[in-house]
Amino acid sequence: MAMNYARSIRYILTTKEAVRVACQRTFATGKAKKGSKGGGAADAPKASTLSKEVKSSTVVGANILKEGTDPKILLDSDYPDRLWHLLDKRPALSELRRNNIETLAYDNLKRFVKLDNRARIKENNSVKAKN
Repeated sequence: MAMNYARSIRYILTTKEAVRVACQRTFATGKAKKGSKGGGAADAPKASTLSKEVKSSTVVGANILKEGTDPKILLDSDYPDRLWHLLDKRPALSELRRNNIETLAYDNLKRFVKLDNRARIKENNSVKAKN
C-alpha cells in the first residue's frame, strides 16, 4: 500500500516537473562576439537604406504579395470621403441618452441602440452573477 502511494507521488512530481519545463519561456541567444559584454552598438537599430523620396511617395511595408510592390501614396482627392471621418469622435451613450431619440441622425440612432443593448446585457449579467 505504501509502495503504491510512493509511486503515485513520484509520478505526480515528475509530471509537474515536465509541465513546468515544457511551459517555461525561453529566449534565443545569438553567439556573442569575443570581448563583448552585450548590448551596445551591435544591438542598435540599423539605418534605413531607403531614400527619403521613396519613403514619401510609397507606403513602405504594405505589400503582402511575394511578387508585388508597395502601393504609391495618392492625392487626398483620390481617396473616398468616408475615409477622412473614420477617426472622428463619436458620441458616448450618456450623451446620446441626453438627446431626444426622435431627432437623432440615423448613424447616431444605430449607435444608441447598439450601446444601450450592450449596457442592458452587461447589467443583466451582473445581476445574474450576484445571485
